[in-house]
This record gives sequence, C-alpha cells and structure tokens, in this order.
Amino acid sequence: FQMEGQGMRDTLRQLRPNSIEDVTAVGALYRPGPMDNIPRYIACKHGEEEPDYLHPDLQPILEETFGVMIYQEQVMQIAQVLSGYSLGGADLLRRAMGKKIKAEMDAQRENFVEGAVERGVDKAQAARIFEQVDKFAGYGFNKSHAAAYALVAYQTAYLKANYPVEFMAASMTLDLGNTDKLTVFRQELDRLGITLLPPDINRSGVTFTVEKIVNGEEHLCVRYALAAIKNVGRQAMADVVREREHNGTFADLADFATRLGSSGANKRQFENLVRAGAFDSIDPNRKRLYEGAESVMRLANASAQERDSGQGSLFGGGAEDDAARLRLPDTLDWPVMDRLTHEFEAVGSYLSAHPLDAYSGQLRRLRVTPANEITPRMAGTAPNVAGVVISRQERTSAKGNRFAFVQLSDMSGVYEIVVFSEILATSRELLEAGQRVLITADVRADGEGVRMSAAGIRALDEVLANASTELKIVVADPIAIDGVRQALEAGDPGNCKVALILDVGDHQEVEVRLPRKVALTGNFRAAVEHMPGVAAVLDP
Repeated sequence: FQMEGQGMRDTLRQLRPNSIEDVTAVGALYRPGPMDNIPRYIACKHGEEEPDYLHPDLQPILEETFGVMIYQEQVMQIAQVLSGYSLGGADLLRRAMGKKIKAEMDAQRENFVEGAVERGVDKAQAARIFEQVDKFAGYGFNKSHAAAYALVAYQTAYLKANYPVEFMAASMTLDLGNTDKLTVFRQELDRLGITLLPPDINRSGVTFTVEKIVNGEEHLCVRYALAAIKNVGRQAMADVVREREHNGTFADLADFATRLGSSGANKRQFENLVRAGAFDSIDPNRKRLYEGAESVMRLANASAQERDSGQGSLFGGGAEDDAARLRLPDTLDWPVMDRLTHEFEAVGSYLSAHPLDAYSGQLRRLRVTPANEITPRMAGTAPNVAGVVISRQERTSAKGNRFAFVQLSDMSGVYEIVVFSEILATSRELLEAGQRVLITADVRADGEGVRMSAAGIRALDEVLANASTELKIVVADPIAIDGVRQALEAGDPGNCKVALILDVGDHQEVEVRLPRKVALTGNFRAAVEHMPGVAAVLDP
C-alpha cells in the first residue's frame, strides 16, 4: 500500500532502486518532514552530489543511506559511537529528541558533547552534529518496520510484475466487500490492459478468479466474484458454486431454481444477481428475470419441499415440466440507462458499460477532461469534467454555511467534488444520485493528488442538446427504420438534425435527412445505438 501512490511511484522511477536497502530507505523517507531529503538521497545515490557523513567515525553508520539520517537506529548508533552512550542511554536520547522537552534536551546535549570531546571530537563540531541528530531524530523511522514494509513491497511487486492477473484477482478478493477499493483495482486493470469479465452464474467463483479466454489468441482475465455483488451473501454463493461444480452448469433459470431450492438465494439475493448481470448467459433480459423473481422463488421452494418430503412433482419432475411451472412476464428489457442504474446499485460500479459512453464523441468535442487525467500540475485551472452523481453528503461549516461532498463516476473511474454553499443552493436538484452533470472544476493540489471544487454545474443533457447539431444513423437492416421513427417521436424537440445512412447495394450508400430535429440526450442516443438493425451512430 505504501508504494501504490502516484507520488511514490514517481520517486521510485527517479531513484531506480537496485537493492532492498533503497526500497527500505524510500519507505522511511516518504513521509512529511523526511521527504525533503529525498532529492539529496537520489542525487548522492546517482553520484551527482557527495555524501556528507559529518565525521569520519560516522561513515560506516550513514554510508548505506548516503549520509542522510533516516532511521532511529542510526541516531542510537551515532550516540553510541561518537559519544560513548550505552544502548539503553541511546534509546533514552532517541525518546527525548522525539518529545522535545527543553530541560531534558539541554541535559542530553551536554552529555552528547562531553562524550564526543572525550573521544577527540572538536566541541563545536560535536555541537553541530548534535543539532543535526536532533533535527533528524524528530521524524526518524524505525528501520525494522521500514525493512518489513520493503520486503512485502518487493514480494508483491514481483508477483504483480510476473503474475499480474493472479495478483489482481487475489487483491480484489482481499477487498471483496470494499466497493471503493474494487473501483481502484478496476482502474488498475484498465491500465494494465487486463480484461475484467462480468459476473456469471455459470462461470464466476465465490471470489475473484482467473479465467483463460481463447479469442484468436489465449489470454488470462479476471472473472468478477459472485460474493462481490451486494447483499447476496458469501455462503449462499458458495452453495451455488458447489452445486455447479458437482452437477454441471445451469441450463436455464428453472434448472437453477430446482437444483438450488431455497438455499441458493432468497428473493433479494436473486434480484441483485439479475441486476448485476449474473444470469445474462442464461437469459439476457434482466427486466423479465427481475420481475419474475417471485415465480423463481416459488419454484425453488416447491422443489425444496418435494425433495424434503421424498415426493415427486405432480407434473412428473422433468426439466420441461419445471420450465413450464416457471412463468416469467413477457416484457422488453430495461432501457440501457435504466439497466446500467440497476447494475450500479447491485455492484457499486458500472461493469457492462458506462452511462457516459453514449456521450463520448460529444464530450471529446467539448474538451471535457477525464477525472483521472487531472493532476497537481493542473492546479489553478478550471477544466470541465462530466459525471454521473453517485452520492451527496452535505455538511455545515464552522460559519454555518452548507456545503457538500459529491461523489461522481465518469468513464475513467470515481472521483469527488466539493460543492460550496452558493453553488449548492442553485444546483441541489442536479446533485441527486443518477443525475448526469457537467461541472466546471476549480483544481487545487493536495499532496500527491488534487482536490476539486465546483465553480459551476449544469445538466449534461441540456448542454449537449444545445451543442449537438447533427447525428447520422447507419442502418444495417430495414427493421431499424420503424424503431428510429418511434424514438424520434418520443424524443424531446431540439436543435439536432438526424440523417439515416442506408446501404442501397453495389457498395453504395444514400443519406436521407429526416425532417424532425431532436434534443440529443444520452437516453435518445443510447436507445438508438442499441436498436436492432442499427450498425453505428456517428457525430459528423
């Protein structure tokens, strides 16, 4: 955990460590106070500066850290070698320096200088060395702790470098119940180019697992854990996986219900599995399964009772009869945006897509900056960021003003914006969960990260509807035409012209401009993009 921050990574790149001692030193130095010595440590390591050992007798103690006092153990050794302290006395000196009690420090200064003079050290030089030791001792780190951290860092770095997929799956399992950490790991998977496969009732394990995919060439992926879905329970998912491993994959929903009975999942667990997409490989219509949860539970309970009583089904107990007993509603699936909202609520992040995917071309044209690209170098600027509101937590300042911490998600990950009282008062209705917004952000450096506050908040659909002037829909099958007509009729009127691109044979296309202009919202665009027969949606 100490090595994963961006600032620490940058430091390690500059240092180019080639020993465990280097990693140990950086772990001890990278804290407020000691980190001021990092440039000197790096410069001495690379021969750009000469180490200053303060006194020849101290070179063996400070040589491994290039003259920079880093560890508490070095402070104790210096007192022992230079001034004749016993180990117990040196430990008392270390404690006194940490407490900064003047009377105690004056006594220690006298003992230190006198002991050094007795060993042939110039009195003025001994006093200067004491001042240096005192300065470093106040924030010196225990080397045994730093070495333990460094060893773990080296071991985990080796695993991540050589077995990245396995390492990431294990790391995500370790934080299986922490949605915020899982979001960070997902961003790291994207950075490493590792695919995260969605939860699947027939493939997922209880925890995150490694799965081999052969698609042209063989590569390893991370499969999402069933137990990482909210409110499903680890034991219930263990029962599901155990049944699947012993008796084969689930052929359909009726097969799942009859084999697991009431122990496999209760209604709430089943609904969240559906919302997360765990049954997509069996039936991709999530709305039908969600609304049919009662029927699934009735079949599961009936099957469990029949097994417990030792009696067969009145219908004969075959798979076809079980399927007949399971009556699911005949309904269309959720619209794309609703589907993603349900997915987010069940998982804590967007897995199959992101609500802003439909806006990607428009966001690029408006020069909207992905949240993960905002760095301390951008402090003092006012970039535009887009996001879907996840949550809003309001607070009252010491002066009695209301402000809010708003958590948002864009295609690069989850981030936070502070909204102060004036903006909050005029934009509160835009900061409800699920709202899509465009924020002009005030960026300030905050250590190795940034802190953003809102200088302005607007509804994203409203901004893009006014900015978009033309949309071209590539039709691959005539079945799409009627769907596009219905979408245009249902959409809000606006400034965006719509044209159909039709294939008329012999590798020729014709463009048909439609008379109705529409407001180009994310819902409209997503509906058209996922319409049967539509090959592509283009922003000229």
